[in-house]
Parts: sequence; structure tokens; C-alpha cells
Amino acid sequence: MAERSYHYKSEWLNRLIVIFPFLAWLPLTTRESLKADIFAGLTGAVIVLPQGVAFAFIAGLPPQYGLYTAMVTPIIAALFGSSRHLISGPTTAISIVVFSTISGYAEPGTPEFVSLALTLTFLAGVYQLAFGLARLGILVNFVSHTVVIGFTAGAAILIATSQMKNVLGIKIPKGESFYHTWVDIWNQLDAVNYDVLAIAAITLLVAVSIKRFAPKLPNLLIALIVGSLFAYAINDGTKGIDLVGLIPSGLPPFSIPNFSFATIRDIAPNAFAVALLGLIEAVSISRAIASKSHQKIDGNQEFIGQGLSNIVGSFFSSYAGSGSFTRSGINYESGAVSPLSAIFAAGFLTLILLLISPLTAYLPIAAMGGVILMVAYSLIDNKQIRHVVESSSAETLILVTTFFATLFLELEFAIYLGVILSLIIFLGRTSKPEIAALAPDVDYRFNKAILTDIDSKPLDECPAMKIIRVDMSVYFGSLNFIQSKLYRISEYENRKHILVIADGINFIDLSGAEMLCEEADRLDEEGGGLYFTGLKPAVYQSFSKTHAIKHIGNNHFFDEKHDAFVTLRRLLRMQGHCENCKLRVFAECRKGDE
Repeated sequence: MAERSYHYKSEWLNRLIVIFPFLAWLPLTTRESLKADIFAGLTGAVIVLPQGVAFAFIAGLPPQYGLYTAMVTPIIAALFGSSRHLISGPTTAISIVVFSTISGYAEPGTPEFVSLALTLTFLAGVYQLAFGLARLGILVNFVSHTVVIGFTAGAAILIATSQMKNVLGIKIPKGESFYHTWVDIWNQLDAVNYDVLAIAAITLLVAVSIKRFAPKLPNLLIALIVGSLFAYAINDGTKGIDLVGLIPSGLPPFSIPNFSFATIRDIAPNAFAVALLGLIEAVSISRAIASKSHQKIDGNQEFIGQGLSNIVGSFFSSYAGSGSFTRSGINYESGAVSPLSAIFAAGFLTLILLLISPLTAYLPIAAMGGVILMVAYSLIDNKQIRHVVESSSAETLILVTTFFATLFLELEFAIYLGVILSLIIFLGRTSKPEIAALAPDVDYRFNKAILTDIDSKPLDECPAMKIIRVDMSVYFGSLNFIQSKLYRISEYENRKHILVIADGINFIDLSGAEMLCEEADRLDEEGGGLYFTGLKPAVYQSFSKTHAIKHIGNNHFFDEKHDAFVTLRRLLRMQGHCENCKLRVFAECRKGDE
């Protein structure tokens, strides 16, 4: 009775953990882990403070919205995600997509712009949550990470371009394209405000120097302080130095996205791009850190966590967020043990904002421009780009296409284009599965024959039977390639009996099953047959459901290669193929001679 009660309790708890995943790690908290998470959270709060303001500028929102996003999003994502170290919040790539999307409908920084950004966030969260509930986490595996590398590199150039007006102190019309922005910059070089440029340059120089020589210090925060002090020292009111202004302190206020039908209709397609980019970022970062922490990541749960964080965030003045590689990496390096570190980071950020909010009124926009240039530069992963270019021409094509599409096309289209191109290349690879011709290779040390690829070693093949190994899947995308291979074997090599070593086949869909039935019928009419050995149980079961096994004939399927050779050798002998054969490639052939 006690065992049954324990079983029911355990089953009930497991079901509850599925709904509330934080119940799995929260009870494991210890005094030591709590200390580690508090320290990591404090480090994260200091780092995200300047980043949150910078990202809000990139998104075209008032600076406090970046901080609100850094307060709300990481808490929900930590409670309902699967990663112990992922820190969600505002990110550069998402921010620039938000700006690109909403600036076509409203003036950046206005209440209407904010309302539309919250609607975009809500819709992106709904998409992400729906993907997670539908168990579509595996879809991210089919999108090359090169898409993200190319997009973020392009976004870095766009972000740097967008800050040129703040760094140089010149006027550039809103909504200008990448090309026209640089034309405007060229035409206004004689109007550069060198005081503004000096503030941005000093801020950038300090940020770069600290990152290089004292990487453990919060370089962006210190750079902003130095840049602000320099601006305060030289500003006499006539320099044209604009300030960010006072950032409201306090908790994120309650907000309501715009749910009008017209707004949803206009923004829904763009929200899908934001959702897709956010999921790719979050899962990629989670898995990258999990490879170091040896944690198992549940892609579906990560989808749910990201979706809920954006849905809830949209009602608390937060715009679309995702996983941050910088903050997540620092969180792990700081010794974080559980997702509590993300929650502590959000809490400490709130306290810090309450303390320093009055000081933000003295923050020069030029200093923010210098910090954003530093953020943009850090987005370009030169090491990964070099690795992609040196390793794969197909991935290089994805990288280059996504990069230039990001610069010269609509950002959401650039994401779609990169994803579609990566899927096309993936389908192209799987549409041509590896088909190896095999032949028996006798190991005289053990008097045993093994099947060896004839491309790796010249071996005699049976003149009447072809042995092939098919790797990957037999599905609608690969059936033409496989069917052509079978046809060439029977017609050009004149071997009507084909044995498929099927232990490398992972899946056979209905189209693939129908094609195999057609080939089996054709070979049977020509006096031969199509045979299989080593089908995996799951593949055999799904293959059977299509009635293909019944159609081809159960006697054409073998569990062991030895059984297949014995049976087929007997069949070939009955058909008279073995009478004049001198090769004797099979052990069964040699036994027949004894």
C-alpha cells in the first residue's frame, strides 16, 4: 500500500514538474548554491545596466524599456525554461528587428511606437509558446547556426551605421536605408561635431581598453561613467551635446499591447520573424553553455520559457527578448548554479536603478553611441566566420547571403531567406543519401567474411547480385536518387537481385515505401528481386504499416546478413547463375564446392 502511495505521489509530482519546471531544481537549492547564484546575479545586474539602455536605443524605445525587459523577461524564462545558466532579456539582434519592424508604422520613441512594440512582443511570445506546446523544439536543429552568425554580423554593421549620427553629431533623416545613410554621412563630413565625436571616442576607447586589460570589470558601465564625466567637464551649453535624460526609477509599470485587428494583421508576419530569431538565439546559446556544464537542454521547454517570458513581459512594459550570449556566458563563468541567478540579477538591477536613476540625466547620447559601437563590434564573431569560410562552401553561401540580405533587404526577410536557404541545403544533402556498394571481404585470421565498401578496397562482387548499404532516410526528397541508383544497377550492371543492408536507414515514409514497392515489382518481372536485411525495429514497424512488406513479400526481409546470403545463394543456384561462376565470393559458395 505504501509503495502504491509513493508511486502515485511520484507520478503526480512528475506531472506537476512538466507544468512548473522550476519545481525540479528549486528544492535542490543549498546555502552554497544560493551564495554562488547571488554573486552571479549581482555581476549580471551590473553588466546588463548599460546594455539595457543601449539596446532600448537600438530598438527605438525610451531607455527604461530596455531595463524593464532585463527585469521581467529573465525571471519568467528562468522559471519555465530548461537551462540553468541562460539569461534572457534585451538583445542586439532582436532590438534591431523591433526597430526595423515598428519604425514603418510609428515614430520611434513615441507612445504609439511603444504600444506597437509591446504588441509585437506579445505575438512573438504566442508563436514561441505554440511551438513549444506543439513539441516543435526539434525544428531549430534544421536551421543552420550560420544564419544567426551572418544575421548578427550584418546587424552589427547596421547598428554601427545607425549610431553614426550620435557619434558624429550630424543630422540624418529617419528611416534612411543602409546605403543612403552612408551617402548622408559622406555629404556631411564637414558638419561633424568634434566635441561629440571626442566623447564617443573616449567612451569607446575606455570600453575597449578595460575589456582587453581588465576583462573582469564591467567595461561598459565604467566607460559610460568616464564618458559622462568628460562630457560634463567640457560642456558649457554651446557644444551641442545632447543628454539621455532622466530614466524613471521603480518597477516596470503595467501595460496593455494594442490588440486591434488591423494592428495584429500588420505585425503578425514580422512577429513570426522575431519569434524565430529569438528561439534560434536562445536554444543555440543554451546548448553552447550546456556543452560546458554537461546539462541536458529540452528545446521544447526552452520554447515555452521564451514564449511565456515575452507574453508576460508585454504586459509589464517589456519588449521582445531572448537569450543573451554575453550575459549567459558571464553568468556561467561567475559560478551560477541554478536559474535563481537570473532572478537575483533582475532583483539587483531594480535596486541599482532605484539608486542611480537621477544620475542618468547626465548621460550623454554620444557616450551611449560609443558603448553601442562596442556592443556592435562584439557581435561580429570573426573566429566563427573564419571557421565557416574555411570549412564549408554551402555554409559560406548561407553566411554571405544572410549578411548582405540583412544590410540591403528588410530584416525579417533576411531572417527568412537565411532559414530557407539553410533548409534547402539541408534537404539537398538528405536528398542524396550515401549508397555504398559492398562485397564480402574474408578475414583469414578468424576465417570470417565482413562486408566492405568496394570503393575503399578492390573486391570481387557477385555477378548476379548487388549488395548496397543505404544510409539516412528513404523519404519523398530522396526517392528519385535511390530509384535511379536501383535502376542503374539492374539495367547497366545487369544485376537483377539487389540486397539492401538497411541498418543505416532511419526512416521510410509513405512515398519511399511506394517507390520501393515499384522497384521490387520491376525487378521481380525481370526475374530478380529486392531484398532487405538489418532493418531497425522502429523502421520495420513503420514500413509495415504502409503494407509495403506484405506487398514485397515477407520472404524478402531477413534479420541477419548470414540468413540472407544462404537464402539468396540457394535462389541464385536454382536459377542457374552459379553454374559457370568462378568468383565464389561468398563463404556459402565455397562450401558448396567442398
